[in-house]
Amino acid sequence: MTKGYIISFEGPDGAGKTTVLNKILPILQEKLAQPILTTREPGGVVISERIRDVILDINHTEMDAKTELLLYMAARRQHWIERVLPAVEAGQVVIMDRFIDSSVAYQGAGRGLDKSEISWLNAYATDHHKPDLTLYFDVPSELGLARIEANADREVNRLDLEKLDMHQRVRQGYLELAKDESERIMTVDASQDLETVVDATLGHILDHIGK
Repeated sequence: MTKGYIISFEGPDGAGKTTVLNKILPILQEKLAQPILTTREPGGVVISERIRDVILDINHTEMDAKTELLLYMAARRQHWIERVLPAVEAGQVVIMDRFIDSSVAYQGAGRGLDKSEISWLNAYATDHHKPDLTLYFDVPSELGLARIEANADREVNRLDLEKLDMHQRVRQGYLELAKDESERIMTVDASQDLETVVDATLGHILDHIGK
């Protein structure tokens, strides 16, 4: 049976990872023989999308950090068991817009929760699976927030409204992850022009999977 792959796209808010994913998808569909599934976290299936609405509602400012984390994990588990795992077992390439590293960066580095406990919860939710490849799109927090403000079509959620220092902590959390897991996590300078970022992203994916 053809091996399935999990590729996750990670980055702070405003990094442009979703835009890059939309750009590379038709190219990958031409170059790869395997079917490609794209999905997102939180979300991807009905139950997880409902949880997403609760987490990201801009009116839920009173949400506790641990409540936020556990909601993400509940959404992750349902998404994993219902959509991601069956696709991987069927030999598909699954490209995820956010996955386990987001919890370490946002709720760990950003909210100050215990990263070892987050890692345990990630393993519990995904049956100890990690992505085969993670693309981390790095962008200075100030530039990311400026992009969000300038993009009238982008969904603005509760996390987007956090203060600059929160976003800076999240970015630092991602940078530490990329350093600690450099064999899995490839860093892309997302402050560059879109064409350059797209080319770099395609290069990493094709090098990993093979043309």
